[in-house]
Amino acid sequence: MENKVELSWQGGMHFEAEGHEQIINIDANPELGGSGKGVTPKKLMLTSLAGCSAMDIVSLLKKMRAEVADIKIEVNANLTDEHPKFYDKVEMIYRFYGKDFKKDKIQKAVDLSVDRYCGVLKMFRGFSELSIKIEYIEQ
Repeated sequence: MENKVELSWQGGMHFEAEGHEQIINIDANPELGGSGKGVTPKKLMLTSLAGCSAMDIVSLLKKMRAEVADIKIEVNANLTDEHPKFYDKVEMIYRFYGKDFKKDKIQKAVDLSVDRYCGVLKMFRGFSELSIKIEYIEQ
């Protein structure tokens, strides 16, 4: 399956990426000449990482009949100092909200996403040390 994205310059450091009729604004940080009209490319990578895993988990939990009230994923990443700067260490904190958690099924869903299904996570493993944490917040 082929994926295609087209990037168009909008002036300055602002670009629009279009793929599958969706538009994402990409921009540099203001201290690097950006206008703040979009997300930075590296932060977009972290967003993709969290989004990929979250979609797996929501789908798996539904199939396992272990739904939760909410899911939040915090991604903390260390950016190297030397060019080319990249994320060498990434921590993912999965937060599940609700009550009467089916922790065994939630753990299995996270493990399946992390170890088998999330392609973005697999790509990150090629250049980053990953750590995974799960937290349960009673509501």
